[in-house]
Amino acid sequence: MANVKWSYSSMSLFQQCPKKYYELRVVKSIVEPPSIQMRYGLDVHKVAEEYIRDGVPIPEKYNYLTEPLDKLKQLRGTVYCEHRMGLTKALEPCKFGAKDAWWRGIADLLVVHGKEARIVDYKTGKNTYADTKQLELLALATFKHFPEVEKIKAGLLFVVHIAFVKDRYERDEQEMRWEKWIAQTDQLESAYENDVWNPKQNFTCKAWCPVLSCAHNGRK
Repeated sequence: MANVKWSYSSMSLFQQCPKKYYELRVVKSIVEPPSIQMRYGLDVHKVAEEYIRDGVPIPEKYNYLTEPLDKLKQLRGTVYCEHRMGLTKALEPCKFGAKDAWWRGIADLLVVHGKEARIVDYKTGKNTYADTKQLELLALATFKHFPEVEKIKAGLLFVVHIAFVKDRYERDEQEMRWEKWIAQTDQLESAYENDVWNPKQNFTCKAWCPVLSCAHNGRK
């Protein structure tokens, strides 16, 4: 049995294209340098974390963050910024860096107030194709790490385009919501065990995929 560890981003990459996942995450034949957009996103996350957690003033170039972050600061409860969580394969809570961590994830902002919690994930891109699946995983992990929590309100906060895409989760939905993730991890484990990493044509092939050896790559 393959000792597979995963996160939302790694699973998304595998589902997009197993071959791309293999080259970037398994043999690591390709190392992609951080893009301007990635560096900007990291800077925004740091500014948000330091402002909400420590009250560090927001730099002038990020003044547009003040209004949405001030609203988040009004949420009642215990505040966790960039909160790292892990789960074992038995879906038991563990530390992010634990040896038996099977899944790992980081909540940009988690606020726990009694039986309710709020999760916010900051996004610096456009909200055209908002994907809440990451919120679902973070909510499922929160239920494990905070057994008192029964309901979670979550959202993707698009800080540049000022949009908030919401979703809700309840404790009694856990089993149903885990089904698809377990099925996907079974596929990932099978790929490792059989060493089969078939290419899957997708929207990145034509101009953005770094795997130039793939038959579908349009950058060659």
